[in-house]
Amino acid sequence: MTIFNYIEPCSDGRNYIIHKTMCYYSQRYSKLIVARVGDVFDGATGAFDIDTRAWIFHDILCRDGFFNDGTPCTNWQASLVLKDILAEDGKWFRQYTWFAATWIFGGGRARDNGLF
Repeated sequence: MTIFNYIEPCSDGRNYIIHKTMCYYSQRYSKLIVARVGDVFDGATGAFDIDTRAWIFHDILCRDGFFNDGTPCTNWQASLVLKDILAEDGKWFRQYTWFAATWIFGGGRARDNGLF
């Protein structure tokens, strides 16, 4: 599966829009995350937009601060979900570098729920 089958560039040339619903189930947390048709994302903030689902689901957790069932998501959890997806997608080096970068510098509403 390539992420580019689920997204397309927006007319602004900077963002992407989801045109097929995507779901990710975190085995680590037993939680579902859903990217819905029409959701807009800015890509991998501060990095190249590589072929991975990780930045989409991380963006959802940081934008909303909650998993799909309404339970709060912390910055640590959002970054670990990103790391888990990168590992599943075979991005062995980026799973560590992006984890550290997103936990230290990112988080959005997930950070509002706590660092851990």
